[in-house]
Amino acid sequence: MYTIHHLNCGTLCPWGGSFVDGYSDGLHARLVCHCLLIETDEGLVLVDTGFGARDVAEPHPRLSSLFTTILRPRLLMEETALAQVHARGFRAEDVRHIVLTHLDFDHAGGIADFPHALVHLLADELDAAGRREGLVARGRYRPDQWNADVRWRPYRAEGEPWFGFPAVRAVDGLPPDILLIPLAGHTAGHAGVAVRGRDRWMLHAGDAYFFRDELDPKTPACTPGLAAYQSLMEVDPDLRKANQARLRELSRHHGGDVRIFCAHDAIELEGRGRAIGARRPARVLEPA
Repeated sequence: MYTIHHLNCGTLCPWGGSFVDGYSDGLHARLVCHCLLIETDEGLVLVDTGFGARDVAEPHPRLSSLFTTILRPRLLMEETALAQVHARGFRAEDVRHIVLTHLDFDHAGGIADFPHALVHLLADELDAAGRREGLVARGRYRPDQWNADVRWRPYRAEGEPWFGFPAVRAVDGLPPDILLIPLAGHTAGHAGVAVRGRDRWMLHAGDAYFFRDELDPKTPACTPGLAAYQSLMEVDPDLRKANQARLRELSRHHGGDVRIFCAHDAIELEGRGRAIGARRPARVLEPA
């Protein structure tokens, strides 16, 4: 069985307080970059990387001025995946695999910190990042974050079913219970990453949703700030909402078998899964 570490690899502090995160009392909100570090017999596996050491040392031009203004990342060296790998007694070269939900700057900034790793993702995501079509795409995909010699391993968005979702099960070099789950909509090749834990599966849903109550099976809701940000970033609104609905059904019917969490909800990170210790925001929006 694997040892799984839950990491925050980047704190975001956008203006808006509870209007954004649902609980903060001050003027700014607190969002996280929830990543996983998995100890396996095949070496260490990172699920997403958050911001990297070079993002901290030289944020521009690696990061978009537009998005750093909106999200106000703290960019602390101790929050990088590299620093947290070292803090646990490992070396950068011990990270043999990186599995990405997608290539947004706040999920893939640490790729360059682990040059020995094979980087797994869906092929549609790598293609979209290569094209960078439109203002949002140019801001979200930052080629300066990736070395020219990154070892990409792209996959088609198909495979055998996993709780009703198609799943890429044959992920090169990884154990059979670390899976890519296609969840497009936020980006063209967005994926979740499923990992079998000690007592149940975990599903890192990336940015398929942003706020814990979006997966409430009876009264799903999102804060106005995060609802607006999701609308800004989505490439396929219908597909994004359809995949959110499928995640709600997964939570409803298999909540005892699968623990679901997204990338940016600090309450979920503290509880390691949806709705543990959650506080209902004062003002929410029902999904359209």
